[in-house]
Amino acid sequence: MSQLIAPKRALISVSDKNGIEMIAQSLHDLGVEILSTGGSAKYLREKGLPIVDVSDVTEHPEIMDGRVKTLHPRVHGGILARRDNPADLETLKAHGIGEIDIVIVNLYPFESTVASGADRATIIENIDIGGPSMIRAAAKNHNDVVIITDAEDYIALNDELQANGGKTSIAFRTEMAEIAYARTASYDSAIATWMQQSAGNKFPRRKINAATRGEVLRYGENPHQDAAYYQTSNAGFSDMEIIQGKALSYNNINDADAAWALIQEFDVPACAIIKHANPCGVAQGDDILSAHRDALACDPVSAFGGIVAVNRPLELDAANAILEVFTEVVIAPSISAEARAAFEKKPNIRLITMKPSTTPMVHKEVAGGWLVQDADLNRDPEDAFKIVTKRKPNETEMADLLFAWKVAKHVKSNAIIYTKGSRTVGIGAGQMSRVDSARIAAQKSRDMAEAKNGAPTIGSVVASDAFFPFADGLLQAAEAGATAVIQPGGSMRDSDVIKAADEAGLAMVFTGRRHFRH
Repeated sequence: MSQLIAPKRALISVSDKNGIEMIAQSLHDLGVEILSTGGSAKYLREKGLPIVDVSDVTEHPEIMDGRVKTLHPRVHGGILARRDNPADLETLKAHGIGEIDIVIVNLYPFESTVASGADRATIIENIDIGGPSMIRAAAKNHNDVVIITDAEDYIALNDELQANGGKTSIAFRTEMAEIAYARTASYDSAIATWMQQSAGNKFPRRKINAATRGEVLRYGENPHQDAAYYQTSNAGFSDMEIIQGKALSYNNINDADAAWALIQEFDVPACAIIKHANPCGVAQGDDILSAHRDALACDPVSAFGGIVAVNRPLELDAANAILEVFTEVVIAPSISAEARAAFEKKPNIRLITMKPSTTPMVHKEVAGGWLVQDADLNRDPEDAFKIVTKRKPNETEMADLLFAWKVAKHVKSNAIIYTKGSRTVGIGAGQMSRVDSARIAAQKSRDMAEAKNGAPTIGSVVASDAFFPFADGLLQAAEAGATAVIQPGGSMRDSDVIKAADEAGLAMVFTGRRHFRH
């Protein structure tokens, strides 16, 4: 269907005035009469455009501080009338209602008002009523009416009119209607979410997830999968600064998200190197240079092509160290001018700055629905930890155990982490058997030992993200040279595991909380 319609009348009511004079001028040049409301009418008149006030059309003033101005039959009748329906046209004539062929509306800034920390009364006044009503009416009648809700589509409307001799096509009107319904759905989602959160309703009857497309990606996890990034807030990757490098891929963003979440566990300078969403090295130190050196030493082979995240400003010395190994993405809260200049030698490296940010809830799509849970963010209360062995960990061991426990939260289950000197020296991730994870972590450490002249696991500590169901995993750690263990506890065979730890001379801490990550 290629029905072309020449608009004669448009209604403009926008909160965001950016760019509105351009499309208003274009419509005026085509002989389109422009109706408008309040601030929009004032703004366009100041730009020299002739405007008809909606209150003159409705023959009723705006009331209740502007809460009621467009909710009127002379507005909605003009929008909703079917141009091919004689009864509708007769109704318009009988009631003196003029057709409205273009509706340009953007909504009260509810989302940004909430983000600003405004009080409840201010937030409620920024819930738009008339705007969504007009948008939905125009979108419903898209066979005859154009609806524009996003300023970025002003140019598209202008191009459409110019290409078709001042007319719009059904294809264009349909596309704009789809965008419009998505906008009102997103707007209502933001309102519902705010109200649910205000009421402390974590799991409401209806869970609405609205997002705005940020970028269509080259492909997903694999080249045959289409993918895009959608933003749900103005934080995190939606607020990042990309200083240089190729466009971020699906896998880059996924891995970078894992790295950024992990690095925020630490209050002192720290570095995490991530590969396939798992850390292959994590360390904290006096500065970022030493932290990166120790993180890299844990598994320099896996670090090749990985993601590096740091939690302090990135300076030239650390930048030069990172550049010694092929790296896909580097993330920091800030990057010095000297460090940026050093990275320019490798222009394909994605260099990103981000503000500290996390997501409070995790959503995972499954067949027919979503799994929703709290993000595993909160620090475990150390005063609830219990030392269950005869031997207590000494001060050094305890510091390493706490470090290892922070890392364990971010390693795919089953997870075993060997730590020594506030750095990982072996990581076993994602195995079906906890014993296998312990073996892999020990082997990683032995690989590290070849370059370091001595097995780093000797004198290390071990963290397990969940309890040891049998003593075999714990004994594997003891054989590797570990002296202390931290784990949730809670197994039916805890007594057997504690007995084995005592016999091996290990100190062991139960946290009472596990950290599965699937």
